[in-house]
Amino acid sequence: MIRLRSIAKTFFLTLTVLMAFSCVNTASAQDGKALFSANCASCHAVNKRLTGPALAGVEDRWPDKAKLHAWIRNNQAFLKTGDKYANDLYNEYGKVGMSIFQNFTDKEIDAILAYIKSVPADGAKGGGGTTVADPAGSSSDNSILFGILTLVLAVVALILLQVNGNLKKLSDDKEGVPAAEPIAFWKNKAYIAVVIVLLFIVGGYYTTMGAIGLGRSKDYQPEQPIYYSHKVHAGINQINCQYCHIGVYQGKQATLPSVNVCMNCHMAINEYKGDKIINEDGVEVNGTAEIKKLYKYAGFEEGKPWDANKAKPIEWVRIHNLPDHVYFNHAQHVNAGKVACQTCHGEIQKMSEVKQYSNLSMGWCINCHRETKVQFKDNGFYSIYEKYHADLKSGKIDSTKGITVEKIGGTECQKCHY
Repeated sequence: MIRLRSIAKTFFLTLTVLMAFSCVNTASAQDGKALFSANCASCHAVNKRLTGPALAGVEDRWPDKAKLHAWIRNNQAFLKTGDKYANDLYNEYGKVGMSIFQNFTDKEIDAILAYIKSVPADGAKGGGGTTVADPAGSSSDNSILFGILTLVLAVVALILLQVNGNLKKLSDDKEGVPAAEPIAFWKNKAYIAVVIVLLFIVGGYYTTMGAIGLGRSKDYQPEQPIYYSHKVHAGINQINCQYCHIGVYQGKQATLPSVNVCMNCHMAINEYKGDKIINEDGVEVNGTAEIKKLYKYAGFEEGKPWDANKAKPIEWVRIHNLPDHVYFNHAQHVNAGKVACQTCHGEIQKMSEVKQYSNLSMGWCINCHRETKVQFKDNGFYSIYEKYHADLKSGKIDSTKGITVEKIGGTECQKCHY
């Protein structure tokens, strides 16, 4: 009897440890995903080569993890060590340096690497030109495996407890110990307490997550009055973002293009002859029909001179929308800060239908300000920070670490809130 109870306790302990490990593993991957999205996704994908190499299998390509950490923190400083792999990689990508993340801790880097490992392989080529395959042949990550093991062990533990209870009953009957009257499940105080605690935990979790998500619209992708493909315009045809969104260099709002901006091109381009356009529902979009919708808004009749006075605004559905008490200036970021559009909006040049890429939460913005290095060199906007320029010149501030947005007040409440 004592042996069976010991076994049951061992199984319960194992179950608890596995559940805790599973939670820690999932949390680590989630933290890594947030860090990856905020700092790496504008130049890297896990299974696809972008501006930088695909990151799947990155730990296997580096002979020493300490070197990989040093490379991620400050690639320019690490190149000076003469490491052959690092220099070959630098030359392969046109000697374009990676952003410097001097403030990254080992724990944060390991979280990013854990997230990269958790992303299923799709057969894309990695940075070294080799095909990255999923060794398990499965698209599931470790958290699913731990979940299955936890469920199996929980079932085994319940069976053993039932066996233990039956053996105890047989033992009591043999020794003449009177059996206690069984208590119905809904009257058993221990069961009721467990159910209440579980409901409290689950309910509290979903209530908290729901409250955190209030007002956030990550992945919001509304249907627009005209199917406008950024993949066709900004991707295939290489139209610069600022051609349409002229406000990003000049003011707070990026601005949406007026009908006459669209008609600059589409007075001559009256039909779509490119590759098939497939919408999010998997249905082919008739590009020429969408151009005709533009003509209707513009009041344009083919073969006749266009009278711009007949045009009416296109009723685009707003996607990115910050609360009224939040101040955000596009020119401050794009013109002064030299921030790429993809940092906040994702790979917009690959989106057929635009969606909100980032959650635009305060934590997301603050983390970016803490990590992003201000481009002081040849940037007249920051000439007013004479002390920092002097400290950089004298070596008082390490030029490789640079000045982050946080150091020039990027985390002060009044900078973003009215």
